[in-house]
Amino acid sequence: MEQGNNPLAFADARDDPCKRIFDFCAAAVGLLLLSPLFAAVAVAVKSGSRGPLLYRGLRVGRGGRQFRICKFRTMVADAERLGGSATAEDDPRMTPAGRWLRRYKLDELPQLVNVLRGEMSLVGPRPEVPKYVDMLSAEERIILNVLPGITDWASLWNSNEAAVLEGSPAPEKSYEELIRPTKLVLQLLYVRERSFWGDILILIHTALKLFRNDWMPRKLVPFGLNGKPKRYLVSVLDPLLERLQRDISSQC
Repeated sequence: MEQGNNPLAFADARDDPCKRIFDFCAAAVGLLLLSPLFAAVAVAVKSGSRGPLLYRGLRVGRGGRQFRICKFRTMVADAERLGGSATAEDDPRMTPAGRWLRRYKLDELPQLVNVLRGEMSLVGPRPEVPKYVDMLSAEERIILNVLPGITDWASLWNSNEAAVLEGSPAPEKSYEELIRPTKLVLQLLYVRERSFWGDILILIHTALKLFRNDWMPRKLVPFGLNGKPKRYLVSVLDPLLERLQRDISSQC
């Protein structure tokens, strides 16, 4: 993706120094303290199936810059050649260890390396594959103004995407129709309201969500539970999205 096609990409691309310092220190400490867990997960991944330890998928970050995201591999080798980027709970590409890793988000831990390198933040809109970034409207590209993150409001709302897509004959289409519209609204909401202390709140909510999967922050209840939009939400998503886009654009 060329940055010249994204006029909004650098409209508000400055980092809060406190956020970057916090990200760097937290990622460094996390990598150090979690090293025994990393070793245990590595053994589980390598003993469970053939293939590399890490998944290095292509993602689009701030300003439209592409980078390789780091995750523990949860699917068979060359899974992207066998299917799309959306993954259902019953996806045959998933390894036995992969289901467990995804359930407790352990596959996400190597992204601390991306945070350390400045490609991601602890909190921010989840980075998408180029296909879905290319589908963004000019107004929605404001999401690319900030560093992508490991967690955000949309991640909390859609904490178990695989379960939502389970049984779907076309997971990619289901993702685009059931999940992506609300996800974009929540990502735009994050960009509009972002702050250092707001990030701390999201991190606390994320920690709680790991232990109480059925729990949802009060802020997200109107959007439905666990990635399943309420029926009435469909009629209000477009107006809400348009209002958020206007508000954010007016601030740039």
